[in-house]
Amino acid sequence: MAGYAVFAMNIQEILSLLACPACHGDLSLHGEPTQADGLICQNCRLLFPIRDDIPIMLLSEALPLDGDQKKPANS
Repeated sequence: MAGYAVFAMNIQEILSLLACPACHGDLSLHGEPTQADGLICQNCRLLFPIRDDIPIMLLSEALPLDGDQKKPANS
């Protein structure tokens, strides 16, 4: 594999690259790292689901946390 770099990142490094699409704030995992079902933005109180190991970072797919009914103003 000459010429190709192999990258190995842990989950914290990946999370440090991602931001909430609404407020650009930090995200955290919802659940255990090996079984997480979403990414949480505590500022917006939204959960972004993970499907087939891919985080769905669309505001239209985000779910309110704890029964919150509000969505970000720019959704």
